[in-house]
Amino acid sequence: MEPSTPRAQRARRMADMLRQQITSGAFPSGLLPGERELGARFGATRNAVREALGLLRSEGLVVRRQGVGTVVATAKYDHELDRLSGLAEALTGHGTITNEVRAAHLVTEVPEAVTERLELPPSADAVYIERLRSSDGVPLSLDTTYLVADIGLPLLECDLTGRDIFALIEETTGSLLGSAEVSVHAVTADPGSAALLRIPTGAAMFAIERLTRLEDGRAVDVESLRIRADRLTLTATLHRQG
Repeated sequence: MEPSTPRAQRARRMADMLRQQITSGAFPSGLLPGERELGARFGATRNAVREALGLLRSEGLVVRRQGVGTVVATAKYDHELDRLSGLAEALTGHGTITNEVRAAHLVTEVPEAVTERLELPPSADAVYIERLRSSDGVPLSLDTTYLVADIGLPLLECDLTGRDIFALIEETTGSLLGSAEVSVHAVTADPGSAALLRIPTGAAMFAIERLTRLEDGRAVDVESLRIRADRLTLTATLHRQG
C-alpha cells in the first residue's frame, strides 16, 4: 500500500503532469477542464487541484478568467535540441519571426573566452551580432553571437532582420553546418534582459550557450541565447545505444 502523500506533494505532481499536457497541445482550445473533472482525471482532491492550478498560475502558464475558467495564458513553442537549427527554423509555422538588430559589427578586442572557444589566436578579430527575436511582435529571446571574421563579415551585408544566421552561413560559405555543442542553464532575468523581453525582473529564463561548427569541424559561431521560459519548451528525442 502506498504511504499517505502530503497534499502539497500531490499538487506538485499534478502540476507537472498538467504542464506536460499543456505544452504538448492537449488543450487546443486553450480552456482547461473544470476542477471537478481534473480531480477525477488525476485522482486528486479539489484542494490539491486548486493548489496545482495555483502553481501553474505562478509560472505564468495559465490564468483564471471570470466566467470562463482556467485557460492557457500563452502558447509555448517547441525547440528541438536534437536537431541543429536556428530558432526561426524551429518555429516555422508558428507566427512571423522577426529580429531587431541591436548590434552588428567587427570587433578587434575579442573576449579571451570567445577566442578560445572559436579556436582563434588571441589577436584575431571577430564579428559580433546582437538581436532581439520576436514572434508576431512578442519578444522571445535575446541572442548574442560571435563569428570568426571571414564567416561573419559577409553576413553584415545580409538580411539579419528576417533570416536565421545558420542559413546565412551556409548560403555565403557554400558549406553545411555540421554539429554544435550546447549547454542549457536555468537563470532569472536581469533588469536589462527583462525590459527587452517584456517580462518581470527575476522571471525564469533559459540560458543557452552554443558553439557551432562546419561539417569539416571548424568552429565558426559562439552564441549566448536568453529565452523566455514562458514561451518556449526545449525538447529532445534521446536514443540509448548499447
